[in-house]
Amino acid sequence: MLLAKAIDAQLHRLKNKIQTHSTITSLMPRFYCARPLDIGTTIDLPEDIAHHVFVLRVQVGDKIELFNGEGGAYIAIVTEIGKKRAMAEVKLHLSEERELAFGLNLAQALPEGSKMDWIIEKAIELGVNSIQPLAAQRSVVKLNAERADKKLRHWQSIITAASEQCGRNRLAHLSDVLDVQKWLLQQDMHKRILLTPRSEQSLADWARHHPPQAVTVMVGPEGGFSEAEENLAIQHGALALSMGPRILRTETAGLSAITILSSAWGGM
Repeated sequence: MLLAKAIDAQLHRLKNKIQTHSTITSLMPRFYCARPLDIGTTIDLPEDIAHHVFVLRVQVGDKIELFNGEGGAYIAIVTEIGKKRAMAEVKLHLSEERELAFGLNLAQALPEGSKMDWIIEKAIELGVNSIQPLAAQRSVVKLNAERADKKLRHWQSIITAASEQCGRNRLAHLSDVLDVQKWLLQQDMHKRILLTPRSEQSLADWARHHPPQAVTVMVGPEGGFSEAEENLAIQHGALALSMGPRILRTETAGLSAITILSSAWGGM
């Protein structure tokens, strides 16, 4: 409970910082627009953005903020608006970025129900660069190819919406769902951190004694990774660390780990 409150407090402070950081963008609707954005050009906004602009009752002459994931954001003036079509002229580029200075990646074993939606949304707000969904032995959810594709599209929409909301100008990468063992056999440029109560060293203690660096945090499903999965991870170089004396839920563990690393390494 205390860790959950700490995460909520960190998220609240981060949101307030973003919301008050720039008076230029504080009152503007913000959208991800996967199109080339160049100052002085007038663009035909995608239909989904045009619909949102219409629903929000944006008027001709109003400002909106756009970003395409290639860096920075753009201020545009709405020049035409209808139920299904809207045009905007790109006026200004904002070069500011809100990414972590170190690569932080989350390898999350599939939890039950809609927990993954919440985990992804909050992980994006906290600054993760990529999300790797994992199918573990103890994962209650089992996805066939069709269901996995549907879930990936849904999770991608959550990443986009969360990035729009929290002020990030780059979209985190979402990987295909992989079996834990297959994923562990892949080469990874980042240090893998296995969260497990079996370890006697805590993540917080390790982070205090190591410089900021790219890491991938591995979080098991309800019930955790199996002993075989943990052993395989360690055999392939994963560093086993604990989250302290209490057993955290899968939806709490990863977000707590992200908060600990960001706090220790200056990401908050």
